[in-house]
Amino acid sequence: MHLTAPATTRPGSATRDADGMAVASFILGLLGLLVLNLFLGPIAIVLALVSLWRGTSRKGRAYLGLALGVADLAVLAITMEISNTVSWSL
Repeated sequence: MHLTAPATTRPGSATRDADGMAVASFILGLLGLLVLNLFLGPIAIVLALVSLWRGTSRKGRAYLGLALGVADLAVLAITMEISNTVSWSL
């Protein structure tokens, strides 16, 4: 007795998943510049790298997500250094 449907893979579903991860990486990296950059920055970096590894057709968005994730962490480090605190606020 199976309680779940059998796993089937459709052609093109891996590329579509990778495209979704590239877009999610871009959005989370952009959002991370404003809030929760300690959490959203690394998530954006990981999603971008996984989507590039899986062969996304949206390479530009994946690279932007990667750059924005790194920028999130850089903004956090700079503002922590300037304000001499563990976090930052506007």
